[in-house]
Parts: sequence; structure tokens; C-alpha cells
Amino acid sequence: MDNLAIKLRPKKLKDVIGQTHLLGEGKILTNLINNKKIISMILYGKPGTGKTSIALAIASELDVRYRLLNAVINSKKDFDVVIEEAKLYDGILLIVDEIHRLNKDKQDILLPHLESGLITLIGMTTSNPFHKINPAIRSRCQIFELKEHSDEDIINALNKATKSGLLPDIKIDKKAKEAIMNLASGDLRYAYNLLEMAYYASNDKKITTSFLKEINAKPIFFHDSSDDGHYDVLSALQKSIRGSDVNASLHYLARLIEGEDLDSLCRRLNVIAYEDIGLANPSIGPKVDAVIHSVERLGLPEARIPLSVIVIEMALSPKSNSAYLALDEALNDIRSGNTSNVPNHIKTNSPDYKYPHDYPNHYVKQQYLPDKLVGKEYYKAQNNKYEKQLKEIYDKLKNIN
Repeated sequence: MDNLAIKLRPKKLKDVIGQTHLLGEGKILTNLINNKKIISMILYGKPGTGKTSIALAIASELDVRYRLLNAVINSKKDFDVVIEEAKLYDGILLIVDEIHRLNKDKQDILLPHLESGLITLIGMTTSNPFHKINPAIRSRCQIFELKEHSDEDIINALNKATKSGLLPDIKIDKKAKEAIMNLASGDLRYAYNLLEMAYYASNDKKITTSFLKEINAKPIFFHDSSDDGHYDVLSALQKSIRGSDVNASLHYLARLIEGEDLDSLCRRLNVIAYEDIGLANPSIGPKVDAVIHSVERLGLPEARIPLSVIVIEMALSPKSNSAYLALDEALNDIRSGNTSNVPNHIKTNSPDYKYPHDYPNHYVKQQYLPDKLVGKEYYKAQNNKYEKQLKEIYDKLKNIN
């Protein structure tokens, strides 16, 4: 028996909730459908963002033959069957869930048919395709990121569900809908499933916040009231670490752990390591990477343990943004045309190049910057122990005749 989420699955793109950066008048996917064109693509985003709904709506609107497979569950033989069907009907749309887990055997049989156009692929994944999907598959697909549903999206979807007639005589107030919205954390499927469970678990079809607390093990967790509440918490975590407030950092870490969004949390910690701590504590980047690997292996609830260690260390670490500020200044020069040719003596195979390793202290004075930028200093060391040491080394080298 189909659940509520499947019963409410849209048949057309215009009925898909959210993803307005891709869907709607003048937007990429809508234009493709209007032009009766289908291309191989990868849809990636968190659970409940509508990947399957969009893929099936595309197939429905274009009225094309399609098959839906899972990269883990379905065997190589299942993929062979689809290829033979594609040959029989001169093409097919293949929708593959968890495409980041497609093994080499399945990739090998798919690739030539993707190349020839016999198979059009829509891959779906919760993992970043630039990190997790085989480059040979990725290069043959356009990549579209699906964003978390906003609070408004979730409320609109709940209103649609309660008015659909699929839950007869349901009684639910605004606060209960907002509680489901906050519990869902942008996951529309979760919101539908919770609504349906609450409906059938009640004896009078009435859903309240107190009843939701009874049936849901996860505490009702409220982000800030804006549609971007989740990102506000990520921002608050970064600003708290940057401001060296260890207690606030732990508070926002706890909120993000409770929201169970480890991917966004780990990405943000990686950014903080290099944007806010940087050269003041260069060991922090590899430490964050090690924690991310631990988080991936452990999952919740154990992942909270290494996360607590690294967030405390990051909050109490010395801070520096000198490195990325230096690069941004160099990028501004490039983009504004403030540059000139590479000096001849450091061009490829130049006989005039002086090889530093042939000189004392592995250093010899010679010009590296283009003529127009000689004397330019992008990097400005900040007042922390490690950068002071770097500055001393650099100043000493500059004074060598």
C-alpha cells in the first residue's frame, strides 16, 4: 500500500514543491521539458528534496519509456535487461538511485550506451557528485543541486496534504504544522510520513504538538523563524568559533547534531579551518579532515564525540584570515587586468633560470613576479606565533644579497 508521500508525488514539474532555482517559468529544467528535450543529468541533494519526484515527473511529462533502478539493489543483469530494452525501442530513460554507489561492472556496461545516446541517464544521489561519482559518468551528465525545502515549502506541502482528501476528517492546527516543519528540517518526505503516522496513530484524527511529542522520539527542535533558519545556525556556529566563544560554539554544534545534518556541518567545519584559523594553526585542517572521516565511519550518535573535540579546539585556537585575504587580493589583480607577462627567466626550459637548490639555504634572489607587479606584497603576516615565524624566515631571505 502506497504511503502518503508516494500518493502525493507530482506527475508534472509544475506541481513539484520547491526547487524554484531549477523549476518554473524560464528555469532550466522547465525549459528542457517545454522544448521536449531530455539530457543525461545527476540530481543531488539531501533526502526528501524531491530527486525522485523530479525524475519521474520528467519521464511523465515527456511520455518516454523509462526504468527505475537502484545502484546497490539491482544487479548487473538488471542493467543488461534495460540496455536490451533500449536497443529494442531505440532508446530509454534510465533513472538510477544512489548512483554514487554504482560499481565498475555496471559503469562499464553503461558508459558506451550513454556515449551513443541509446540511454539517457538521470542519476540521483545524496552525495556530492564531484567527490563521489566516477568522473567518466559525471562528464557525460549535467549536474543539478537540489536545495533543502524552505519552511514555507514544507507548510505549503502540509496544507496540500491535509486538503487532498487522502486523510479524511484530519484536524491539525498551525502550531502542529510548524512542529512537523521543524522536525522535518527541509525533508519533505519526512514531513509527509510524520503527518501520516500522526493521523493514523490518533483516535480522533486530531494532531497537536503534544501528540507529536508522544509519537516522535526526536525532540521538537526549532531553528530560527526565517526560511533560512538552518543556514542561520551554520552561520552562528562559524561566527561563534571565529569569535572564540567555545560555549556558543558547542550550543550551535548541538543544534546541528540534533538536526542530523552531518554533511553540512562537516563542510562548514572545513571552511572554518581555512577561512578563520588558517595559518595561525596550520594543523587544524588535517585534524578536521580526520574528524570528518571519523564522522563518516561512526555516524550518530557516536559522531558527536570527535565533533565535540574538534569544535572546542577550533573555538579556542588562534585565528588568522591572512592566507585567503592574500589570495583574494591576487585574484582581484588578475580580474582587473593588473598583471603582465611571466618573466622570461622563469619560463619553461629557460637557460637563465637560477635553481634555488643549487644555492646556500636553497635560496637565490631573482625576479618571480611580472614586471608590472615587482614589489607587490599580497601576504601580510598576522600577529600569531606561527606567522611570526614565517615572517622571520621571509625577512631573513629578503636580506640575503
